[in-house]
Amino acid sequence: MNHALFHQPLPQDPRKETFEKLLKLFLDLLMKSGGNITEALRWLSYLDSRHHYTSSEYTLGDFIKDLKEQGYITQNPSPNQPVYVPSAKAQILIREKSLEEIFQSLRMGSFGDHSLTRSGPGDTLNYETRPYEFGDRIENLHITETLNNAYLHHGLDDFRLTQEDLSVIQTEYKTQAATFVLIDASHSMVLYGEDRITPAKKVAIALAELIRRKYPKDYLFIGAFGDYAWQLSYEEVPFLQAGPHHTNTRDAIELALAVLAKVRTPNKQIFLITDGKPTCIKENGRFYRNSFGMDPKIINKTLEIAERARREKVVITTFMVAKDLYLQRFVHRFTEINGGRAYYAHPQEIGRFVFEDFIRNRRKELR
Repeated sequence: MNHALFHQPLPQDPRKETFEKLLKLFLDLLMKSGGNITEALRWLSYLDSRHHYTSSEYTLGDFIKDLKEQGYITQNPSPNQPVYVPSAKAQILIREKSLEEIFQSLRMGSFGDHSLTRSGPGDTLNYETRPYEFGDRIENLHITETLNNAYLHHGLDDFRLTQEDLSVIQTEYKTQAATFVLIDASHSMVLYGEDRITPAKKVAIALAELIRRKYPKDYLFIGAFGDYAWQLSYEEVPFLQAGPHHTNTRDAIELALAVLAKVRTPNKQIFLITDGKPTCIKENGRFYRNSFGMDPKIINKTLEIAERARREKVVITTFMVAKDLYLQRFVHRFTEINGGRAYYAHPQEIGRFVFEDFIRNRRKELR
């Protein structure tokens, strides 16, 4: 009997395969359209006309029907609103796929498996061992290696156990952190034909998923900013849209500092994802704007808030999705004053930098 026949993979259902391909595209378009299902389907129809994802056996109409039947879109109960809206199931899948996408980019890079390299008091075992030190918990004793050490050191005839024989299971270092992710939602994030806000949203979503799963004791806050800053709920992030706003970086940092001040942990950080220069501040209840940027009044006020964050021991890491030399000079000065970090990256690479920095910061107390 040819047993190899039993190990051949079952053929993929072509209708299911087409649905999954279209669903991935649809979820991406849903984020780009701010949750507008009609607009997302219109873009999907255009892409289908160019790339022929569907066929006579499985049409776009079949896909829409499956979206409804499988619970990815649901009827909107609100009158005078779009007929269908993304369901909770669709939002969960967006979060999972964002995390998967970011981690895929990490695997393609050089970051490895995200394990922490610093050791210390914690509760998650990583199954590496080291010699016993005074104060180690006895329940972390590695019995097999300890007995093996005793045998190697003393032999069977004089078998005994000494402190030098003891081996403990290494634990990961745990430190509770509070992170505030700020997403630039100014008009420049969608200008010049480059979508910069969708990658920024995916990073925020993926970071939230990582924290919920691996660091549940951490705090994560997410906000957006344009002419002013506002806080976002976890559910609102996928459908954030860039508006006709200027860039009020000062207001964004002020919001983050106010929220972080209420958290009782010494480890606080701000992740600032932006592509533009500060072009707006608020004074005495009124906006002062300068679209050309690098206005000394606006710049000085923005640098002031960087200094205040440093005094409050809040590290600001800026992820700059623009490479203009004069902007780099500003970010360098901003970073120098805060004592933080800055990265200059293509929008599609933000995730790798954010995750590497986040994991790195968990190896030590932020300063």
